[in-house]
Amino acid sequence: MILSEWTVTAVGSVAAAFTTVAFVPQVLRVWRLKHARDISRPTFVLFSVGLSVWLVYGLLISSIPVIVANAVTLVLAAVILALKTRFDRRPEQSAMP
Repeated sequence: MILSEWTVTAVGSVAAAFTTVAFVPQVLRVWRLKHARDISRPTFVLFSVGLSVWLVYGLLISSIPVIVANAVTLVLAAVILALKTRFDRRPEQSAMP
């Protein structure tokens, strides 16, 4: 089966949108709760490195869905890591929200 370039790009764009938007609730949760104790720093660092490599790959093949999805997801992952660093440095609060 041979699909048009438009169809292939559309499928990639839909996949990119879903996988990227999936990180928004995590960012909002960490921000709202003001803690990220349940977030694994090594996992998010490795994930961010992987996103960076996917971003480079997208640039090399000039794929807009790959570029945009990985750039946006990399920003969201970086925000989660930054919030984790910020909130983990604060003294432990006695009561959880």
